[in-house]
Amino acid sequence: MSRRRKLELEIEAVADQPSVTPDGQKIRLMANVDLPEEIDLAVRSGAEGVGLVRTEFLLTGRTALPGENDQADYFRRVATAFPNHPVTIRTFDLGGDKFPVAFDSPMEANPFLGWRSIRVCLDQPEVFRPQLRALLRAAVHGNVRVMLPLVTRVDEILVTRDMLAEEALSLQRAGVPAARSLPLGAMMETPAAAVIADRLALVCDFFSVGTNDLTQYTMAVDRGNARLASRFTPQDPAVVRLLKQVLDAAAARGIECGVCGEMASEPLTAVLLMGLGYTTLSVAPPTLHLMKWLIQRIPYQACRNAASEALDADSPADVDAILKRHVAPHVDVHLLDPHGPLPARGARA
Repeated sequence: MSRRRKLELEIEAVADQPSVTPDGQKIRLMANVDLPEEIDLAVRSGAEGVGLVRTEFLLTGRTALPGENDQADYFRRVATAFPNHPVTIRTFDLGGDKFPVAFDSPMEANPFLGWRSIRVCLDQPEVFRPQLRALLRAAVHGNVRVMLPLVTRVDEILVTRDMLAEEALSLQRAGVPAARSLPLGAMMETPAAAVIADRLALVCDFFSVGTNDLTQYTMAVDRGNARLASRFTPQDPAVVRLLKQVLDAAAARGIECGVCGEMASEPLTAVLLMGLGYTTLSVAPPTLHLMKWLIQRIPYQACRNAASEALDADSPADVDAILKRHVAPHVDVHLLDPHGPLPARGARA
C-alpha cells in the first residue's frame, strides 16, 4: 500500500508536464474513447487528441439504426472537445460479438473470421454512407480523421475513398457545410494488412495498430479462450516483428503510424512500442498519467536497445526478460506488474 501511494503521488506530480523521455524524445499520448462520458476525462487528463473513437455504442440497445444527424452531433461533440488535436473516428466495427439488435445479422460458425467490420460497411452502403456524411459534416468543427477496422485489402481503402468523395460532393451540392475530404487511415490488426503494409501506405493517410486483434490473428489464438491465455501475448516475437514491419512501411511513405491497442496502455509493452519507433500511443483515459510518468523516466535509447534485442528473441519469455532488464535501471520493474501495485488502468481491447 505504501508503494502504491508513493507511485500515485509521483503520477499526480507529472500530470501537467509534457510526455518527453529523459533524453528528449517526444511521445504523443492520445486517448481511446468508448463512450461519451469518457470525453471529459480524456480532456482533463491532458490527451493530445483521440486516437480511437469507437462508434458501436451508437447502435447498442437501439431498435433502429442511428440517423446521420445523431451521428454528426456526436462526432462534432468529440471534435470540438479537442480543438487543437486530431480526433480519429473508427467506422462501425460490427460483427464478431458486436452485432446490435438493430442490425439484421447472419448466424455464422466463426464470426470473428466472417462478415464483420469494413466488410459489413462496404456491403451495406445504406448503413455506411450516412456515417461517412456525418463524419464529413463534423469535420467542419475540428480535425476529424476516419479509420477503417479490420482492413485486409487495398481496394477496401480505395472504395471507401471513392464513397467519401461522392458524399462530399453530394453535401456540397445540397449546401450542407461539410469537409471536401478527410484523412483516411487503416487500423492495422490483421497479418494480411501487415504483409501488404507497403501497398496500403500508398493509399492511406495514416496507420493505427490494433494490437489485440493483431495478436489474436497472428498467433491463431482465441483471446477469449482461458486455456490459451498463456499463448495470447503481444510480446511473442512474431507479433513484435509484424509491428516493426508495419512501422517501417509507414515510415518509408512518410505517413503517421501509431498504436491504439492495449499494448500502448501496458507499461512494459509500451516501452517495447517506443523502442520499435512508435511515438504516438493512444491509451485508455485512466492510463494517461501513468504512461506520462513512465515516459518521463525511461530514456528513449533504453527503449531502442530493448526493442533491438527483442526483434532477435525466440520466445515471449525472452522478450519479457529483455524489457525488464533494460527498464530496471530506471524504474522498479515490480511496479510495472499488471497484477502488482499499479493504479487501476481500465485498458480495453
